[in-house]
Amino acid sequence: MGRGDLTNAEWARLKPHLPAFGRRGGRWSDHRKVINGILFRVRTGIPWRDLPERFGRWKTIYERHRRWSADGTWDRILRAVQADADLAGRIDWSMVSVDSTSCRAHQHAAGARKKKPRVPKKRTTPRHHRPDEGLGRSRGGLTCKIHLAGEGGCRPMAFLLTPGQWGDAPQMIEVLKRIRVPRPQGGHPRTRPDHLGGDKAYSSRRNRRYLRRRRIKHTIPEPKDQRANRQRRGSAGGRPAGFDREHYRRRNEVERTINRLKNSRAVATRYDKRAYVFHGTVTAAAVRLWLLP
Repeated sequence: MGRGDLTNAEWARLKPHLPAFGRRGGRWSDHRKVINGILFRVRTGIPWRDLPERFGRWKTIYERHRRWSADGTWDRILRAVQADADLAGRIDWSMVSVDSTSCRAHQHAAGARKKKPRVPKKRTTPRHHRPDEGLGRSRGGLTCKIHLAGEGGCRPMAFLLTPGQWGDAPQMIEVLKRIRVPRPQGGHPRTRPDHLGGDKAYSSRRNRRYLRRRRIKHTIPEPKDQRANRQRRGSAGGRPAGFDREHYRRRNEVERTINRLKNSRAVATRYDKRAYVFHGTVTAAAVRLWLLP
């Protein structure tokens, strides 16, 4: 077993959620070696062609990662390991925080084909495909932004990719809608945390109205301009937004989650041309965090 490979305990938790064998020609043979190769590339950020020979053919590893990114297999695996963690009581629902981080795009991430990609052997468009490929140009060049919701244990619950110049507040609702943890023992998936935290970039009437409608308590500071505008309108401006300093101190948990996620070099710097492939790369890094004890 090499450095960074799945341990026997981690493999035992992951194996039941992988696609079944039995395809003619051995298409899905030796999952463990291929997944270790994928995780090695996600951790180090090296080109696919430079993968060590102990993982097998680089083309096999890349194609499986691309297929699983396109058909949603990585998303299903992430939800499955989250469900196991929730069943074991390892998810801290008491506080979920939202934040975003920018990822500088390498020059290899530019120049994707304008033609829509297709799922291999199907006529459908890959999940999470974006016509803009999630790339935006700003002062720092090409960047991609990850909007993320993290639980109290510093692990990602859900995330969304956008171009780097997109704002944070308009993406909060979409990120929260992606929190969906199944319950293996029956019942609807859990989608609502007990409390939500965010910085003042997420302070908007639309976001607060959405949280109140879903009965989610939240701690989001109100910017000075919004406070002055509300006070200027008098009674028509509504009541002041509540603010709990003790809960707000826990907002660093999502920043630590982002830090752990960007320890993977293929996440901190985007090398993938296609947005759906980069989404699969971030998802694989998130699965690795959930498998840790």
